Amino acid sequence: MGAAANHEEESSPLLPAASAAAGQKLPRDPAPSPAPVAVKCCANGVPVVMGEPVAAHAVGGVPRESWDSGILSCLGRNDEFCSSDLEVCLLGSIAPCVLYGSNVERLAAGQGTFANSCLPYTGLYMLGYSLFGWNCLAPWFSHPTRTAIRRSFNLEGSFEAFTRQCGCFRGLLEDEERREHLEVACDLATHYLCHPCALCQEGRELRRRVPHPGFNNGRSVFVMMPPMEQTMGRGM
Repeated sequence: MGAAANHEEESSPLLPAASAAAGQKLPRDPAPSPAPVAVKCCANGVPVVMGEPVAAHAVGGVPRESWDSGILSCLGRNDEFCSSDLEVCLLGSIAPCVLYGSNVERLAAGQGTFANSCLPYTGLYMLGYSLFGWNCLAPWFSHPTRTAIRRSFNLEGSFEAFTRQCGCFRGLLEDEERREHLEVACDLATHYLCHPCALCQEGRELRRRVPHPGFNNGRSVFVMMPPMEQTMGRGM
């Protein structure tokens, strides 16, 4: 009877032919592997998901931040940066080359960036006034800094702000490549049409977000003094 039962079990049509012939048990189905989890980290202050900045997916994900101050808020705000805002306004009106060099120095946080940015800007500034009577060459040189600031801190661009306010051209925001091309064009137009105010807005934004590289990021410096000269004498 036992041999007949085994024979019926081996010849069962529910078992595969190979397993039935060998008289082996079927292995259990492997447990489903967990879905991959997106790795989140941070790079230069911008959240990163799967190696790409979240700024590239801001339309359907994390929204972009607004600029700390408007482009026409030349005097800044009445806060702890009020004196710095007045300095930025003065530099943007009298010496835009110094303000531009300072902005690049804060953004790049490297040595020699101030001179490498201020001197070419000064040359283009003087050349534009000499040939055309107005500052038309320096904005072409300085507008990439605005684009770098916007991308580094995930800020809202001019085109996206206009689209959000008027409610049109929503389809262009979904195409990241076309949207970024339009934002770069808006950065260039902002520097050409309102160059001093654009430099001041960028200066105020950077001074609130990035400490000056020459201030040692506010860290205390301990100076060790050598011990005073000591002499040996006989006690009285």
